Amino acid sequence: MSPAPTKTAADFKNGPLTGLRVIEMGQLIAGPFCGQLMGDFGAEVIKIEPPNQGDPMRNWGQVKKEGRSLWWPVIARNKKSVTLDLRQKEAQAIARDLIAKSDVMIENFRPGTMEKWGLDYATLSALNPGLVMIRVSGYGQTGPYAERPGYGAMGEAMGGMRYVVGDPDRPPPRVGISIGDSLAATYACLGGIMALYVREKTGHGQVVDAALYEAVLAMMESLVSEYDQAGYVRERTGPILKGLAPASIYPTKDGQLVLISGNQDTIWKRLATAMGKPELGSDPRYATHNARGENQDELDIMIGEWSITMDAAPLLELLDKHDVPNGKTYRAPDMMEDIHFKARESITKVMHPLFGPMAMQNVTPRLSDTPGHINATGPELGQHTDEVLKQILGFDDAKLAQLKAAKLV
Repeated sequence: MSPAPTKTAADFKNGPLTGLRVIEMGQLIAGPFCGQLMGDFGAEVIKIEPPNQGDPMRNWGQVKKEGRSLWWPVIARNKKSVTLDLRQKEAQAIARDLIAKSDVMIENFRPGTMEKWGLDYATLSALNPGLVMIRVSGYGQTGPYAERPGYGAMGEAMGGMRYVVGDPDRPPPRVGISIGDSLAATYACLGGIMALYVREKTGHGQVVDAALYEAVLAMMESLVSEYDQAGYVRERTGPILKGLAPASIYPTKDGQLVLISGNQDTIWKRLATAMGKPELGSDPRYATHNARGENQDELDIMIGEWSITMDAAPLLELLDKHDVPNGKTYRAPDMMEDIHFKARESITKVMHPLFGPMAMQNVTPRLSDTPGHINATGPELGQHTDEVLKQILGFDDAKLAQLKAAKLV
C-alpha cells in the first residue's frame, strides 16, 4: 500500500479541519459551541434543527436588535442549517444517511434521547465505522445521575467552581457568562480532535463523553488534593487568592479598577519603588512571598490608598515604567478601542445579512500555517436544507417537495 500523498498548508486554506464534515444536533450552548470551534477551523458543520422553531439560541441573549439575537450570529457562525423533525422516523432515517457520510456527530441532548431516535452509536457506527460521536451532557453518559437534566449552572456548582467564586460574606454569585457550558464544549472539541487522530491510525471512530461537571472539575487546580491530603477546603476570597499578595483589583482617582500583581519578590521590590517607598521592598513584613501572604490585608489597604491618588492612565503608565504586571478590567468598549486588540485583530467584523458589518471575537488559537477563518454569521433557519440534501444525499426537487409536504423538513 503506497503512502498517502503529503499535504501542504495550501490544502487546508480554510483551516486545519478542512475536509471534515460535522453533523451538529445539539442546542443551546454546550453542543453548539463545540460545533463553532470546529467550524472556526474549517470543518463543514451541518446543524440539524427542528422545523419552524430551530435552536432556542436563535432567541437567546441579553440584548436583541430588530428582535433578533446577537448571540446566534456568533455561536452559529460558519455553519449550515438543515431542518429535520427528528421525532419522525423518516427524518431519523435521513439523519442516519447524513451521519453515514460524515466524520463527526455532536449532540448534547439528555442521555437516552439519541437511542430513542435510533441514532445510538452502535447503529451509527455500523453504518460508519470511522464516526466520532461527541456527546455533551450534564453528568455524562453513565452513572446514577446520567439521565438527570443538567445545565451549565449545575455543572459549575457540582464541579466546585460556584462555591469558590465571590465574596465570603454572601452566597456564591454566578459568573457573568455560561462558563460551564463553554468549558464542556471546549473539552468535547479537544476529545473529538484526539479521537480523529486515533482514527487516522486505526480507521475506527469512538464516543467522546464530555460531562459539564467534569469539565469544570478539571479546571479546579489542586482543590481536591488539598482536601484529600491536608483537610483544607477552599472558601470564597473575593477579588484575591488567599496568600498570594499583592494581586488584586485596586481603585483609582477616576473610578477605574486596575489589576496590579506584585506577588513575586523581585516584582514586589519594583512595585514598592513605583509607590515611592523602595524601603518596603526589603521590609521583613513584605520581602518574601510567605510574609506578604501573612500581611495580605494591610498590604492591599496600603496599595489601594496609593492607587486611588492617581487616575488610571498615569497609574498604568507608571507601573509599565517599573515593569510591574498590571491591567484594566476591560469591558466591551475598552476591547474595541484597545491598540493591542486592533493589532492582533482579536475582534473582527463579519458581514451580517441584516445588520451589516458585525463585530465579534476572532478565531483562537492562532495557527501559523493553517489558521481558522470566519466566513459567515449564523444562518437562517433551514437555509441550507435543499443544498445539503441534494449535494450529499442526491435528493431531487420532487423528493424535497414530498418532505416539505409531510413537514419532515
